[in-house]
Amino acid sequence: MKYPHFKDLILFENQDYIVVNKPPFVASLDERGASGAGEINILRLAKQYTGDAQICHRLDKETSGAMVIAKNPEAYRSLSIQFEKRKVNKTYHAIVDGQFQFENLLVDLPILNEGNKNVTIDRIEGKRAETYFNSLKYYKHYTLVECKPITGRMHQIRIHLATQRAAICGDTMYRGKPVYLSNIKRGYKLTDEEEQPIMKRFALHARKIVFKGIDGKDIEIEAPYPKDFATLLKLLDKFDA
Repeated sequence: MKYPHFKDLILFENQDYIVVNKPPFVASLDERGASGAGEINILRLAKQYTGDAQICHRLDKETSGAMVIAKNPEAYRSLSIQFEKRKVNKTYHAIVDGQFQFENLLVDLPILNEGNKNVTIDRIEGKRAETYFNSLKYYKHYTLVECKPITGRMHQIRIHLATQRAAICGDTMYRGKPVYLSNIKRGYKLTDEEEQPIMKRFALHARKIVFKGIDGKDIEIEAPYPKDFATLLKLLDKFDA
């Protein structure tokens, strides 16, 4: 895999913060366990760019989009408090399997982190987790959904959508099926080669983030879709509208 130049990922920078558009398949931090050792991740790239860099929040390895890095301890502390007090506004876009009409739907189901990247809905032991969902665009077989997590639990958007039977395309962990061109294009001729999915990951992108800078003014950044996400939407527009 070709690793990106950190400078090319930057959407915003001031003396305190950098907001990058994280590419898919690049981890946020060093992954636990030996296999992650030596692998390029956003934190390593950021530290090469500015020595005191700290990641303020994580995105799953497959998730792309807006991610904030603090350039000094004061900035990191300030944003950590904003996250703790639920003052950071995050918007994700997901492409889900099926047609769903979500109008400010609040999913309020507690999530238990069982370790080893496994999470479940657990009303007794789980930690509070809330996400708002709005349908943005309808296709014949899919829906583009805006997701606004209020809390920041692991896999929160993915598992909350799965509880609505609206699994994210390609999210096999939560029964989401990948999208193939043969699913949407009528008369698509399959060759002898095995057909590859349009997106080789689950279709989730951190679209926008709003937080306060050290001066108390809002910083609002929108992250353009990466190529694979944009391609899937383009093909849905063409063949599944």
